[in-house]
Amino acid sequence: MSEAYEPVPDDALPEHHLAALEAILMVVDEPVPAASLAQALGMPTGQVTELLTELAADYRGEREGRPRGFRLEERAGGWRVYSDPDLADVVGAFVTSGQTARLTHAALETLAVVAYRQPVTRGQVSAIRGVNVDSVMRTLTARGLVEEAGHDEATGALLHRTTPHFLERLGLGSLDDLPPLAPYLPQLEALGDEELR
Repeated sequence: MSEAYEPVPDDALPEHHLAALEAILMVVDEPVPAASLAQALGMPTGQVTELLTELAADYRGEREGRPRGFRLEERAGGWRVYSDPDLADVVGAFVTSGQTARLTHAALETLAVVAYRQPVTRGQVSAIRGVNVDSVMRTLTARGLVEEAGHDEATGALLHRTTPHFLERLGLGSLDDLPPLAPYLPQLEALGDEELR
């Protein structure tokens, strides 16, 4: 049975707090909000944010020491350790060696429609794309890029939206950071009722 974390007194060395944050950040698989880290460590959120900022500066090599192959960044509303973008070619080659896990053109188009028109039904995505997207939507859901978002009040159809994992994979803080593409997609109102079912 695991024991609860015993907060260290405020007068303790900050290195202990930094080490505790590092230990947590090494095991997370998605960005963690500073408030959650603060709660886990029994510390004020502002103090944890300062420590995270200090760690991020350390990892970028802004302090004395050698450059690192990883960075601590705030994305999608939380903090997580990422590989250094300057080493993307090396990491990408390692991760994808022997794998073909890239999204198809159809999946990328479908994901773009969901991202810019969310929450959206499968019928609406199909109407915009002009093809049936059931299989592609299942793939995007299985990969954690799209999730259910309730039901459309008018039709009862299932709504879909992008996930925090989508934001993280694209390196975005929020959907507001998406490039301005939405004006080029047809308005849902312009599509007939038949197409949207």
